[in-house]
Amino acid sequence: KALAKGLAQFGCDVAVVDINLQDQKSVVKAIEKQGRKCLFLSANVSDFQSINEAVEKTLSKFRKIDILVNNAGVDIRKPALEFTEAEWDLIVDTNMKGVFLTTQAVGKFMTRRKRGKIINIASVMGLVGSPPFQEIVPYCASKGGVVQLTKSFALEWAKYNVHVNAIAPGPIKTYLMKPLLKDRERYEAVLRMVPLGRFGDPEDLVGPTVFLASKASD
Repeated sequence: KALAKGLAQFGCDVAVVDINLQDQKSVVKAIEKQGRKCLFLSANVSDFQSINEAVEKTLSKFRKIDILVNNAGVDIRKPALEFTEAEWDLIVDTNMKGVFLTTQAVGKFMTRRKRGKIINIASVMGLVGSPPFQEIVPYCASKGGVVQLTKSFALEWAKYNVHVNAIAPGPIKTYLMKPLLKDRERYEAVLRMVPLGRFGDPEDLVGPTVFLASKASD
């Protein structure tokens, strides 16, 4: 929501894609309040047909897609030995497969136009090993996959003038962090790892996203 509003603030019409519609009215209202158009779509990024339909509806309304932000994500915290196959599939399919499918669906049109900006929201946990108290092995694996997808797409699509980058934040106060915020001992352990001594706010990512979405990052 913060990134959608931030991009609208800097002049973008926005198609917001989520698996549920609970924030639809507030997101659309916030973006339209800034004088921009907003299309809110329900789709599952891990489903080929679902995400392709969302892309087609976006193109039908806006005629083009200049910027793609891959931000859908899920997480489950538990010891590695306790994860079920279904939980692994949910995390990896959403966090990594979803990035591939959505990038592929939008990239068909960006590569044809020979222009586009793709920004993947990865994680610092995709770059380093997670401390034992985090208990997020599948999440780390999925975000490591996002980092490699970013590099590989960037190299393959450079010839089409499609720029692919990733932002790898530390802990950000989103709904995924709610269980951690309630666990005082674990929360303080994570906080000790952050040099600034605070969790990030979603709005902290607006600047890097707008930069990577603009000509300033060419």
